[in-house]
Amino acid sequence: MTVSVPIVVILGAVVCVAWRYMGLRAWHVTVCLLLGLYLAATSTGSEIRRVVTVLANALSGSQP
Repeated sequence: MTVSVPIVVILGAVVCVAWRYMGLRAWHVTVCLLLGLYLAATSTGSEIRRVVTVLANALSGSQP
């Protein structure tokens, strides 16, 4: 999936900005990371991946 790396970079940047400027604590980051990992392991993970791909294609104007 070509969309996954840029989304990971964007979300990582958002977390870094939130940590630095919004008072996000290290344990908040850990909880968010664990939630994401557990969510990806569920049956919902594939559906979330599909929705993100559709949204990315719609925003970029390309067809799947």
